[in-house]
Amino acid sequence: MTSTRYFFYTLAQAFGYRRKNKHMSAMAEETFLLKEAEAYIGKKLWEDIENIEGLSLEYWNLRKLNNERTRIVSELDECQQKLTEVHQEKAGISDTSNELFQNLLEERQSALNLLEELAKHRDEIVNKASDIRRAYESIKSKQEILSKESANNPEDFENMTSKLLQLKSEFDALKSQRQEVAEKIAAEDIKIDKIDAEITLRKKKRRESGSDDYQQVGNINRKISTLRAELVLIDTQMRQIYTEVGKYISRNSSDPKCVKLSKKKQSIIHVMLILRKSINLNRKLADVK
Repeated sequence: MTSTRYFFYTLAQAFGYRRKNKHMSAMAEETFLLKEAEAYIGKKLWEDIENIEGLSLEYWNLRKLNNERTRIVSELDECQQKLTEVHQEKAGISDTSNELFQNLLEERQSALNLLEELAKHRDEIVNKASDIRRAYESIKSKQEILSKESANNPEDFENMTSKLLQLKSEFDALKSQRQEVAEKIAAEDIKIDKIDAEITLRKKKRRESGSDDYQQVGNINRKISTLRAELVLIDTQMRQIYTEVGKYISRNSSDPKCVKLSKKKQSIIHVMLILRKSINLNRKLADVK
């Protein structure tokens, strides 16, 4: 709002043409811009106001709040770092666990494959031994019957005896093989049981570790939320004081120290003067006391 525009609006009001809402809206917008400018000036110049008596309280309050803000930002950085480390460690443990589980599962599958082969071999031995037993019993029965009937040929009888001894020897060999296979099957069963127990144990440890990680992440996140809330509160308090500092510096042209500081931001100070003037003119046009 310039003096010329104010003159024309005043003239228009004299003829009953009023635009109160427009002037109030303009006044609200300009007031917002003025406060933004004051906060900006205060934020940029507050470290140089220590020797200005009228701003001594604001300076030391800002020093205190700034130190507190630095501490909170430092703690936030530490929390973020810890959170990153926990996530990285969790990812590393997960990768390692998956690799360990994969190795165990591969070992277990290998044992199952071997167990299946051993079972087939055992069945083959049992079937072969069964055939030998049948052949043995058949020859033995023939020999007994012929012996009772006194119709045996000595040479045939001797051949049958030799065959029985051979079959018995083969049966005993198969029996030994079956025992060896049974022992190998038992060993593989024990191995699989141990692998299953190890998998169960590692799953339990991973669950417990995951639970601890989640609890730790939760604690860190809660602390981060608390620190962020404190940071927002401090930033709000500091902004309010920045505004007071900027307002004081821009309005106290009689104080040589304020004038010296104003020169650092002269262009913004000039805009602030224009805004104040425009706000006052819009207030008059809107008839706001």
